[in-house]
Parts: sequence; structure tokens; C-alpha cells
Amino acid sequence: MTTFIDSFSSEWLKRKRTAAAWLVLIGGFFIPLIILGARLSEPDGLAAANRDPLLWQKLYSRSWQFMGFFLLPIGVILATSLITQLEFRNNTWKQLHTTPQSLTTIFFAKLAVILVMLVQFFLLFNIGIYLTGVLPCLFFRSVPYPLEPFPWLSFLKGSGKFFLSSLPIVALQYLVSLRFKNFLVPLGIGFGLYVASAIAVHWKYGYLVPYTYTWYTFLGGRVHSGASLEVWELGYFGVLTILSYILYISRKEKG
Repeated sequence: MTTFIDSFSSEWLKRKRTAAAWLVLIGGFFIPLIILGARLSEPDGLAAANRDPLLWQKLYSRSWQFMGFFLLPIGVILATSLITQLEFRNNTWKQLHTTPQSLTTIFFAKLAVILVMLVQFFLLFNIGIYLTGVLPCLFFRSVPYPLEPFPWLSFLKGSGKFFLSSLPIVALQYLVSLRFKNFLVPLGIGFGLYVASAIAVHWKYGYLVPYTYTWYTFLGGRVHSGASLEVWELGYFGVLTILSYILYISRKEKG
């Protein structure tokens, strides 16, 4: 366990040298800042909006409408590829494999860093939604503090659903990024599947394309399948992670 924690800490420090850390920070606040700017540009209706008991639900829905359909899957594709490809870009795979840690530890430590960054993103995003509702009170005296308390538990539960819908994307991008040295290959595959998901989401069997799950989650999480969306998400994540692990440890030349 100590070895894994040490390995995770090392991988976590490496992420600071990538754009992935900035993607999490900027991505988490990007949509809330746009919505905040739109609210501040129309001050006449802010007081009435903040008195609306459905304020938080409306802000949540507006924020996820843009995030779930576009920025979340694109951000996951970019961040996963950036973190995984770090060793290829710095030509340090051989150095990493000479350290006293198993391939299993290396594999899961890198994956854990990506998942923790994803959790970090969701926390920042929810903080951003909260600030969207309360910051206008600081700019305009006539705007009251929102009447309803911020539904942290409900919003975090909703974010958990989007977290599950992101797992298949993480697993597939992780697999592809470990297999190819060229950074453009995993990006091309990820963006191609994202475009395919935009088309497949309207198909009866669109749930077979794992990149559609963020779309389905925003639309209510219902699919034309005997199994729930969560089962498909966890199933894809488990199968793709196991396949990625087998391919990684069995590959003769690992970078």
C-alpha cells in the first residue's frame, strides 16, 4: 500500500508539468463564469431571479447543458491523453520501469491520478455554480442572497452520475494512449468517437457507443436496454480497464 501511495504521489507531481492540471481548473469554472457574466450583463432581472425558489435548479440545468454535451467529454479526452502520454513525450518510460515498483502499481497509479483529477473537476464545477448564484449579491445591493439553500448533496449526487458516465471515456482513452506514442492518435480516436456519439445518441442502440453516456445522463439516463445506464458505464469501464492492463503488462516494448 505504501508503494502505491508513493507511486501515486510521484504521478501527481508529474501532472503539474502538463496542461491537464490547467484543464481541470479552467474547465471547472469555465461554464459558470460564462453564465455569471450573462447574469451580470442583465442586472434588471437579477433580484427576481435570486428570489426564485428554483434558482439553483435552473443554474444547474444551464451549466450541465453545455458541460455534459460538449466540454466534459472533450476535457476527459484531452486530460486522459495528456497524463498518459507524459512518459512518451519526455522519453522516460524506460526510467520509470527501472524504479522499484511493479507494472501493476505504475498502471493503477496513473489511472488513479486521472480519476482524482476528474473528481477535482466536479468539485470545482459545483463551487462555480454556487458562486454564479451568490456573487451578484456582492455587485448589486438590490440583489438578495438566494432564498433557497444551496443543494450540495443533490448536486454532488448529480455530479456522481456524470462521473460514472465519464469512466468509459477515461478507460478507452487510457488504453489507446498507452498503446500509441503519437499524441495525435488517441486524440483523433477520442474526437472521432465523440462525433460518432453525437449521431448515435438519437439511435435506438446508441448506448453501445460509450461516449454517448454523458449525453444520456443529462437527458435523464434512460436507454433502450434491459440494463440500466450505470451497468453499461461500469461494465465498459471494467472491461476496458482490464483489457488495457493486460495489454500493458504483456507488451514487450513499453516505451
